[in-house]
Amino acid sequence: MHIASILDSEKPSFSFEFFPPKTSEGSNKLFKEIRELMDLKPAYVSVTYGAGGSTRELTHELVTKLQKETDLTVVSHLTTVGHNKEEVGHILDRYAESGIKNILALRGDPPKGQEDLPPVPNGFPFAVDLVDFIKQRHPDFGIGVAGFPEGHPGCPNRMEEIDNLKRKVDAGADYIVTQLFFDNRDFYDFCERCELAGIRVPIIAGIMPISSRKSMKRMAELALCSRYPAKLQRALLRAENDDYVQKVGVHWATQQVLDLLDQKVRGVHFYTLNQSTATKEIYTSLGISSGDSL
Repeated sequence: MHIASILDSEKPSFSFEFFPPKTSEGSNKLFKEIRELMDLKPAYVSVTYGAGGSTRELTHELVTKLQKETDLTVVSHLTTVGHNKEEVGHILDRYAESGIKNILALRGDPPKGQEDLPPVPNGFPFAVDLVDFIKQRHPDFGIGVAGFPEGHPGCPNRMEEIDNLKRKVDAGADYIVTQLFFDNRDFYDFCERCELAGIRVPIIAGIMPISSRKSMKRMAELALCSRYPAKLQRALLRAENDDYVQKVGVHWATQQVLDLLDQKVRGVHFYTLNQSTATKEIYTSLGISSGDSL
């Protein structure tokens, strides 16, 4: 099922994101986590793509296995970095043969150790070029793109950033899923600016509960989230260890989701870090039990 069709429902969607494991042991552990989350009946799950396209085969293997061995609707991330049009066309054809027809089209991150994105002959300068290519080659595919409530780290001009996002939507993107944020006001402001720019596709809110101080620092270093509200920082400073940090993270994320639902958000996308515990705790706090219709 296309994600756009899922988002047509009157009820908000809940979805989960995973990253491909690097070992067979990691693969077995991940499938255990995914099966535990399947009881929560997510609207769809997505699988990430490593920096510089480093996990291309691992991503393909995971999404095809999920497609074959579960009833989940699967979205595969696809980036422009390190790939030319011939390679991306081959990837898309393989997905089509496997029954996977939902793609999150991204420009992606540079390879490890590099600051800039290396140019690729006959490649894709920007994500909008990838969106256009997918629509031309497989017009029946559903396409999502990324949004940045706190601002795109590579585009300090916020007006230009929204213009670029509008171009991706005009090229054929069906929906937007945002990078994580910890202050819902940033999300609401982002949605309003999208509306002013004429962007009418559904916008899904990306939520990641903080699980440890190390993960919090890592998110800041990767510019995944640049703003931690003072109230959240105070609560984390009171936490004696990472067990309490996770409790704070789950509580904060739960309050975010409750507020988003009150404001009629179209969907919430949980960045799970391949762990089911925090997401299940949030569901419990929301009053959603396993098997409930979302």
